[in-house]
Amino acid sequence: MTESGTSLRDRLVDVGVELVAAEGAQALTLREIARRAGVSHGAPRRYFPTHLELLSAIARRGFTELAARGAAALGGGTAAPGAQVAALARVYLEFARDSPGMYELMFRHDLLESGHLGLRETSLPLFGLLTDLVGRARPGADARLVAGALWANLHGIAQLWSWGSLRLATGADDFGPLLRSALDAHLGPEAGR
Repeated sequence: MTESGTSLRDRLVDVGVELVAAEGAQALTLREIARRAGVSHGAPRRYFPTHLELLSAIARRGFTELAARGAAALGGGTAAPGAQVAALARVYLEFARDSPGMYELMFRHDLLESGHLGLRETSLPLFGLLTDLVGRARPGADARLVAGALWANLHGIAQLWSWGSLRLATGADDFGPLLRSALDAHLGPEAGR
C-alpha cells in the first residue's frame, strides 16, 4: 500500500472517530465520512469494501483507547487485585459515559460477529485481563464466569445509566454506588478494595 493510501485509510478512520464522538454512531455513513475527509463518496470503498469494515476499523480504535485507559488506571499493577478490578471497572463505566457513540459502536453485534479486522479479538485481551484480576481477587472461583457476570453487570449499568433509567430508579447522582454494589456482588464485600 502506498504512503498516500495508508494516510487516506487512516484519515477515513480518524474522521469516523471524530464523527462518532460528535454525532453518535448513527452518523457514520460512508458518504458523510468521505465528505468530511474531503474525498469522493466512492473513495472509502478502495480501503473498506463494505461499510461494516469501515465501522469495524473505527470501533477498533475505541477498543484500543479503552485498553489504554485501563492500562493507565492499573499503573504498574501493584495494587491489590480487587482494587485493580475496581479501577478497570470504573474506567469501563467512565468510557461508556464519556464516549457514548463509540461505546455503542464497539458493542454492535453485527460488527462483532462480522469478523472484520479481528474486532472480537481486539476486545478479548481486556476481558482476559479482567478474568486474571478476578481470579486473583477470588481464588477458587471460576474466574471466567465471575468476570463474565461482572462485565454483563457493568455493561448493563453503562447502558441503563446512559438511558437515565438508573438515575431515575436509584436516585444516584453518579454510578459510584452502583459500581460498588456490582463489585461487592461479584467479588465479595470490599474484597481487597
